[in-house]
Amino acid sequence: MHIAEGFLPPAHAVAWSVAAAPFVVHGVRSLTREVKEHPESTLLLGASGAFTFVLSALKLPSVTGSCSHPTGTGLGAILFRPPIMAVLGTITLLFQALLLAHGGLTTLGANVFSMAIVGPWAGYVLYRLLRRCEVPLMVAVFFGAFVADLSTYCVTSMQLALAFPDPSSGYLGALGKFGSIFAVTQVPLAVSEGLLTVLVMRLLVQSSKGELTRLGVLVAGKRTETTTTEAVA
Repeated sequence: MHIAEGFLPPAHAVAWSVAAAPFVVHGVRSLTREVKEHPESTLLLGASGAFTFVLSALKLPSVTGSCSHPTGTGLGAILFRPPIMAVLGTITLLFQALLLAHGGLTTLGANVFSMAIVGPWAGYVLYRLLRRCEVPLMVAVFFGAFVADLSTYCVTSMQLALAFPDPSSGYLGALGKFGSIFAVTQVPLAVSEGLLTVLVMRLLVQSSKGELTRLGVLVAGKRTETTTTEAVA
């Protein structure tokens, strides 16, 4: 996530942009339909995008000399599903590339693929599986946000390893090196992001029960599961 401007070879930059484009186009259609059919969701959509923008704009140094970031995509994926999060994440990464020099335009496709597509889908799939197994809401939210964060950096490591294989050990060797660089700071960051997402979800449960019920996060007629936060706090 936030691969720097010009860092990827042109062929890789184009390939990742092509791979990300269908997801973003589908997401634009989903977002348009959501706003058209439920204009009251605009505020929550904006809050989800702002949550992603603020968290992913934080630049935290790694002990390895690299940098790590939270992603903030798990919340939006849980609330509005991954297609819409693909659009929110793309907008976030575009503004960060233009205004904050985080990432870049040539690497936008690769960054979108890792942070706005794979991360939200991985977190959402795990969240839905846990909910189907009747895992408490806040526990599922924690693990969904945790996996959305961590999987983003796994994909980024893969992207960098494909672009810059190790001269002696090839792709697998490079993947191990890039993955180990990120893992030092990203695992505790993913835990912290999971806990923060739980706290935000608790606030939403208290203030927006009707909207969360419409979105399927809460089930009508069931007791709100806010007390399960202690299981991950």
